[in-house]
Amino acid sequence: MEKKKTILVTGGAGFIGSHLCEKLINQGNRVICLDNFFTGSKENIKYFLKNKDFKLIKSDVTQPIKPKEKIDEIYNLACPASPIHYQKDPVKTIRTNALGAINALELAKKFKIKVFQASTSEIYGDPLEHPQKETYFGNVNCLGPRACYDEGKRCAETLFMDYHREYQVDIAIMRIHNTYGPRMALNDGRVVSNFIVQALKNKPITVYGNGKQTRSFMYIDDLIEAIIKLMTKKNFIGPINVGNPSEMKIIDLAKRIIKLTSSRSKLVYNSLPRDDPQRRKPDISLAKKILAWQPKINLDDGLKRTIKYFRQII
Repeated sequence: MEKKKTILVTGGAGFIGSHLCEKLINQGNRVICLDNFFTGSKENIKYFLKNKDFKLIKSDVTQPIKPKEKIDEIYNLACPASPIHYQKDPVKTIRTNALGAINALELAKKFKIKVFQASTSEIYGDPLEHPQKETYFGNVNCLGPRACYDEGKRCAETLFMDYHREYQVDIAIMRIHNTYGPRMALNDGRVVSNFIVQALKNKPITVYGNGKQTRSFMYIDDLIEAIIKLMTKKNFIGPINVGNPSEMKIIDLAKRIIKLTSSRSKLVYNSLPRDDPQRRKPDISLAKKILAWQPKINLDDGLKRTIKYFRQII
């Protein structure tokens, strides 16, 4: 029988983090969730707060991490991920990315364990290459309002690679593309949750620009499967793209959500935010080859599950 692991998840009370904590507990592990609740929520982890294999530490990842027991794995997910939140305090965002990465890596170095970095499609910026492969260096405005997140995540990847090269820390870097599902916050600010909440309230659906910019949407369960697969894969550090290669226009997403919610909402158009990517589609050839992974849940099924969740909380 495999020994029970003690696993640290930073940002474990967030949208992705809470789903990961749940999966790890269900696999028979002991999970320590570290979160400062800047965007995370106790509501997300209420299902396992009383579980003997779950421990919550309210702390900020920018502070040195000093667990009282030996850790076997680390998943570094701590950072606000939507523009509305990461632009609220841009200095804190870049500190979270850089210092959070250093603190997670220092702990991994101390215990000689593997550490996962939740990177992002945003490291590609407004891409000039389409679809985006892991070999693409990106097109990022380092002086723009999104740079605190984009460059913060790029800096974190650099730190992970340098700790791996200099100290032989065992790392895994995943570039996560647009993900949606239950436990997204009502005020998340990301397009799927925005559209669903507006549609359920029969309010105007806000489309930025002409709505012809594209994204590729992955359901949360598919992402969690990929994360676990990457952490169990030996002799591969990444970076690796994970996302849904089915590209879709934002305006078509809005219309689909209106239909699925039977909403009376109409579309309204606002100006496009600065540096907002025009096209976004991951090349997941590497994930298919290395992890034998590709998304299984189609958009309509995922949206129906997410709509059901938001109906319950609105």
